[in-house]
Amino acid sequence: MDMDACRVEVPRKAWELPFLAEAAELAGLRRVMRLHLKCWGLSSLVDAAQLCVTELVANVIRHVGTDTPTTLAVSMNGTHLRIEVHDPDTRPLPTLISAQVDDESGRGMALVEATADRWGVILRADSKVTWCELSTGLTSPNGHVSSPAIARAEALLGLYGAARLSRSGTTRLNLTFAEEAAIDVMADLLQWLQAHGCDPDEALGQAQLHADAGEASVNEARGAVP
Repeated sequence: MDMDACRVEVPRKAWELPFLAEAAELAGLRRVMRLHLKCWGLSSLVDAAQLCVTELVANVIRHVGTDTPTTLAVSMNGTHLRIEVHDPDTRPLPTLISAQVDDESGRGMALVEATADRWGVILRADSKVTWCELSTGLTSPNGHVSSPAIARAEALLGLYGAARLSRSGTTRLNLTFAEEAAIDVMADLLQWLQAHGCDPDEALGQAQLHADAGEASVNEARGAVP
């Protein structure tokens, strides 16, 4: 099996969530955003995406009205994460204004401007879409973050997954097979540690610390990219 066949794509299917625009919905929207981005392998974007969702929805509440039927739509636009907020009123258009630090309002779109790579408004006959996009650092829409650790893991999963693929008759290591292979890898390594008199629980704790440090390094490197 060549290395290309071992690469596992991350499915990122576009989704929409209708809701009524009110302040009480914001916490739930941020939570949904966090859960989806973690499933998409984009944990480093959680804070930025939650801020953008909060400000775009708050803009609807402030300028269109509480309880306005609104929809949050999230998708991939190439390698950018795209966040859209749809509302039924075409009159109040989001604008970027200069707000002072002490101002209690007017900073929403300025925060989006500072956080997102780009944003804009699409006018339709009976609605408008306010959108913004965040750079992911990915090389393809269904790719994953790059690091030496992930490359090593995929090479190992390719070896473990080869047997599963041959039994199933498939030719590509998809996410389901890769997850099963990853569990096999971890189970075998834990048994190896135990057989050699090592503490598997301590090893798991150390591995989690290394994984957290690796993710922090990737996020820091991504933040440094202009």
